[in-house]
Amino acid sequence: MARIHNVTEFIFLGFSPSREVQKVCFVLFLLLYTAVVLGNSLIVLTVMTSRSLGSPMYFFLSCLSFVELCYSSTTAPKLISDLLAERKAISLWGCMTQLFFMHFFGGAEIFLLTVMAYDRYVAICRPLNYRTIMNRQVCAVLVGVAWVGGFVHSFAQILLLFHLPFCGPNVIDHYFCDLLPLLKLACSDTFLVGLLIVANGGTLSVISFGIILASYVVILLHLRTRSSEGRSKALSTCGSHITVVTLFFGPCIFIYMRPSTTLSVDKMVAVLYTVITPLLNPVIYSLRSAQVKKAMKKLWIRAMKLDEK
Repeated sequence: MARIHNVTEFIFLGFSPSREVQKVCFVLFLLLYTAVVLGNSLIVLTVMTSRSLGSPMYFFLSCLSFVELCYSSTTAPKLISDLLAERKAISLWGCMTQLFFMHFFGGAEIFLLTVMAYDRYVAICRPLNYRTIMNRQVCAVLVGVAWVGGFVHSFAQILLLFHLPFCGPNVIDHYFCDLLPLLKLACSDTFLVGLLIVANGGTLSVISFGIILASYVVILLHLRTRSSEGRSKALSTCGSHITVVTLFFGPCIFIYMRPSTTLSVDKMVAVLYTVITPLLNPVIYSLRSAQVKKAMKKLWIRAMKLDEK
């Protein structure tokens, strides 16, 4: 079947038709997104300017914060502007662009979280060889693989969706363009495409989550031979990562690891991985890491001295 794109734009239903609710949501999401931008930018800036945060763990943390910032920015600005708009519209090409970059950054984050789990495995289970194994070249290659993996994942999703004809309804019961709501609007049978999307997105999430869990099982088994002080120190560095992994993968698996159907709770679940997780990422890592808090304090002192001059 040839592609038929009679639809040139899509209309978002958003969260509620009530103007009062939309105004409240506007203030709420504006504050949340501002916190996402400031928090993740602060993490990136702190790691880049602090010599004490030169280990691979903090290099990956800065990369994660940058990805989280980009990931949230694919949906939050449009959501915030639409909350004040009478007509919440996006063009067909704008929709496909938003969808591509959302899955690009989301896929990169999945691979990056897996890389961070591997980094913790090497640091705890092979500490004597850690600097040799996780040298700068290896770290750069691993981050590059994460970006390439995200691109391949997103390109595959777009390829599956783009050939579908959109010739009728154009109302999306969501606040951004996502795969499953768009499948409902296609003017053809989407059963096979839905299965392939689940195989791509859902399977990637489950396999990556499984690898991360397996790495932490190995780490926990290895820590049995350590002293109580060594165990607590190792677990403190892993706790932040486990928390972020759970917050990100839980909603993703719920959305993308089921048949191509949409539920009423999908919009609220999407808020978790598009806004809340990017917001909590800098909070979780900064509160649990004394080194990060110390480096942030030094950065603040330097900034105050510059202002005095």
